[in-house]
Amino acid sequence: MLTKNPTLLQQADITTATNKELNRRQFLRRLGVSTGAGLLATQGIAQSLMVKTNDKNASMQLTKDDLPTALPDVNQSIAFKSRCINPTIETRLFASSNVGGSNERNQLALERMACAGFEVHNPAITERQYLRFAGTDTQRASDLQNIATGAIAAPKLLMGVRGGYGAMRLLPLIDWQTLGRIMKERGTILTGFSDVTAIQCALLAKGQMSSLAGPMLYSEFGKTTPDEISCRQFAEALTNPNLSINVQNADLTSKQLPAILATDKTQILTGTIWGGNLSVVSALAGSEYLPRIDGGIVFLEDVGEQAYRIERMLYDLYLAGVFKHQQAIVFGSLSGTGEDSYDKRYDVAMVIRQLHKLTGLPIYNGMSFGHISKKHSFPLGATCQITPATNAADSYQLSFTDYPTIEANKINVEGFWQA
Repeated sequence: MLTKNPTLLQQADITTATNKELNRRQFLRRLGVSTGAGLLATQGIAQSLMVKTNDKNASMQLTKDDLPTALPDVNQSIAFKSRCINPTIETRLFASSNVGGSNERNQLALERMACAGFEVHNPAITERQYLRFAGTDTQRASDLQNIATGAIAAPKLLMGVRGGYGAMRLLPLIDWQTLGRIMKERGTILTGFSDVTAIQCALLAKGQMSSLAGPMLYSEFGKTTPDEISCRQFAEALTNPNLSINVQNADLTSKQLPAILATDKTQILTGTIWGGNLSVVSALAGSEYLPRIDGGIVFLEDVGEQAYRIERMLYDLYLAGVFKHQQAIVFGSLSGTGEDSYDKRYDVAMVIRQLHKLTGLPIYNGMSFGHISKKHSFPLGATCQITPATNAADSYQLSFTDYPTIEANKINVEGFWQA
């Protein structure tokens, strides 16, 4: 069992700082920053950005949670302002998968989270390591199980540190039913993607609790230059109880597909959206940790998988009966697929057309989420309505309801990409 860790920022003398924007250095100096137990680094963010060697080495060990399949727009305008707000959003981290490759990157991400208004209570878990993992199975499971047992109070935000591999090893070690109930009572938002899909599926399947498909600590906020659009969309999903996302084309899935692949492209569908990373979802097929939702809408994305591997995983789900009783399939980014060495005509578009033929389900392509920049966070396990656009051919809108949110005035969005 883990014991409570010191809070990210000491709470001395913060009364006068409430509801005011402060210069970052003034902010940290007034609150006081501990140098021990994995708290915020004594070096500034600017110094962290100068640590190029470690960042370079870390980038050579990329996993699916941080593969840059679409490079950031070099013309993107990033406004760096040295302002922070008093962090008031109770936040805890969970490290379910790979160990972080760079301590400097973790510390930089922690500073940005604090600047954006998130008070991280257990930053020391970013320093754990066992083999390739961010701690032993027991340690990693305890990040969530301690909340289920009541040893640690449920925070408002539970943020994954990074993906990679390892979350599936934890599934039998967590009381998902109790965790889901406690999170629902508190209105806790769990956020992550990639390997964290295993956590999100188990939470929905056994705990009947939604989560957020969104960025993670190390994977996004520790970047030298976080993607501003992804950060803004993350804040939007955290604060907007009626989130909507417009999809104009299928390019992120395949440029050879229409955005809507259906017999009737005018129908409006409403159901619970669930899923995540295709590799992880297919690995859960046949287990008690995969949601079984009648009338659901399945969301899938992946990166670095060739077309035949994507098709094999989709057949895993099809043969296991996962697509039965579903209303539709939504594909996000399927990137880095390469070309088939036997026949270049065998591509993602052909795979998805085959899936449409097999299942008879309408398929919606091009959703802006996955292992890409400029992604839109959205709730999994929430009610989703898919509405075809009436004023534009072959485009659609996804609208979401019934998920927990955070008050918008508690978040300083620009803090996510502070220099």
